[in-house]
Amino acid sequence: QVQLVESGGGLVQPGGSLRLSCAASGDTLDRYLIGWFRRAPGKEREGVLCISYSDHSTYYVASVKGRFTISRDNAKNVVYLEMSSLKPEDTAVYYCVADPSGSAWSLRPDQYDFWGQGTQVVVSS
Repeated sequence: QVQLVESGGGLVQPGGSLRLSCAASGDTLDRYLIGWFRRAPGKEREGVLCISYSDHSTYYVASVKGRFTISRDNAKNVVYLEMSSLKPEDTAVYYCVADPSGSAWSLRPDQYDFWGQGTQVVVSS
């Protein structure tokens, strides 16, 4: 089974950019649907975006479209989340998730069997 480790979180000013990485071990990611979720303080987990394993199609929630980009490097077994034009409301713990079922896309947390430990992103001046 796959293990996921996120990195790259930190403190960034509003309007700034950040890149998160998700490194996988134990299995190759090329057959997994990969997503990024986040949990803001006092809120439920939110599926932010995901990328399919087959044609690398991507799906985003409206609040991040145009600002966040997900990509995957199957050769390196790494998934990236590029975030730009960050807002204070993007402050959250961000989680990398993986689903081996063959689904094309999903932003439902119960779709994903494997979760990383999370990395904190704080957007503040």
